[in-house]
Amino acid sequence: MTSAAPNIGHNILDRPYEAILRKVGLIAEEQGIKAYAVGGIVRDILLDRATTDIDFVAIGPGTGIKLARAVAARIPKSSVSVFTNFGTASVRLREPGIDSGAVCELEFVAARRESYRRDSRNPIVENGTLEDDQLRRDFTINTMAIGITPESFGDLIDPCGGVADLNSGVLRTPLEPVRTFDDDPLRILRAARFSAQLSFTIEDKTSAAMRTCSPRIEIVSAERISLELQKIINSRVPSVGFIALYKAGILEIIFPELLALQGVETKNGQKHKDNFFHTLEVVDNLVDMTRDRSPSETHWLRWAALLHDIGKPSSKRFIKRSGWTFHGHEEIGARMVPRIFKTFRLPSDQRMRYVQHLIRLHHRPVSLVDESVTDSAVRRLVFDAGDAIDDLMTLVRADITSKNPTRVRRYLKAFKTVEQKMVDVEARDRLRNFQPPVDGKEIMERLDLAPGRVVGELKDAVRNAILDGRIPNEHGAAFEYLMEIKDEVLREFRTK
Repeated sequence: MTSAAPNIGHNILDRPYEAILRKVGLIAEEQGIKAYAVGGIVRDILLDRATTDIDFVAIGPGTGIKLARAVAARIPKSSVSVFTNFGTASVRLREPGIDSGAVCELEFVAARRESYRRDSRNPIVENGTLEDDQLRRDFTINTMAIGITPESFGDLIDPCGGVADLNSGVLRTPLEPVRTFDDDPLRILRAARFSAQLSFTIEDKTSAAMRTCSPRIEIVSAERISLELQKIINSRVPSVGFIALYKAGILEIIFPELLALQGVETKNGQKHKDNFFHTLEVVDNLVDMTRDRSPSETHWLRWAALLHDIGKPSSKRFIKRSGWTFHGHEEIGARMVPRIFKTFRLPSDQRMRYVQHLIRLHHRPVSLVDESVTDSAVRRLVFDAGDAIDDLMTLVRADITSKNPTRVRRYLKAFKTVEQKMVDVEARDRLRNFQPPVDGKEIMERLDLAPGRVVGELKDAVRNAILDGRIPNEHGAAFEYLMEIKDEVLREFRTK
């Protein structure tokens, strides 16, 4: 085995995880176990990236689980989970030095080598050496190991040139790439994810193997695919990951709705933009605009950006006089969301409804730009958007991908005008989280009505009067208006 000479212990000094690496190393020494930190932790030390997930390899059968139990026994407020069938164990702990007490996940395994069956990505595992364990990993940048026991702390073991590939910003497999992806096709998605997270280039031979092995993705569970997609969406430059999947031929298998956006059609000399690449640009724009918010905080907003035009392929029409139109794509797209979320095992709760909500509304602010902006139109948008109004306007701004700087300036100026009107309307009419000043219970009591559809019609009439600006959003005015219209509404209701 080759050892990349430098000791990188100085890179670890004063890092939040230094204490954990040293503690596990001392416990391993006391247990008579040779152990190393491997994979992502070494990569992230060299890239100066934060992490709370640390993988350890112990040498010898059963040593991974033995070391995990010893670590959990020595560290207060930690818990160990043992997976005997896989020969692995994990220890969860809260370490004050890490991210202000964030949960830290330590994974332990005994060094092993793996072989795969054609019908499964679950490997056949045998005992192995440290080098066997390094060579079974996905990319060279994840094969590096460092010593953690006191006499070898920080010693770097780099048999596959991981440091060189880190310095070059290249993703490459440690073994022949077709074998790597054929054994475990999830690695194709991991290549796309790492390229998006790290802004690394996928080496040509590795990229070609991704395409060759793409049909094998069908043996991977929807949950594992979804996890990688969500990591791409949460990455620094999501478009890089999705373009890698597009080039590999993976999107047509796992996400045909997104791939359907790709392509440009021309009729009578008129063509529309490529909505696939436009969508990726919108997602990247949104990431740039929300740098002050964490990826977890903007996760579902990023999903809304990714899916905002998903209804365009089925709504695309060519009209001779006006050209290409995508009328109704917002509603079509919103209705597609539950099926897409189900495919990727995403939640079907308020998070999904939030994504649908933004997709339905994302063209409304644009329509206010194209017409004279009335208070009534702005008032209804503020009411319909509710708490999502700020995220909606962020999405609308991200949706400007024109290469014409004059057009971009015009739209941004118009959106600024719309937003100022929103501020004015909200200050005056208090429409965010709107609650009707006259509710259904009061209508029934005052008009001696039983619960039923007519009560809803009366409430709607009052609400519409407020949104149209005919009456202020106040109880007195709303009740007075109710008494003015009640007879007419009741009469119309009874004649239906």
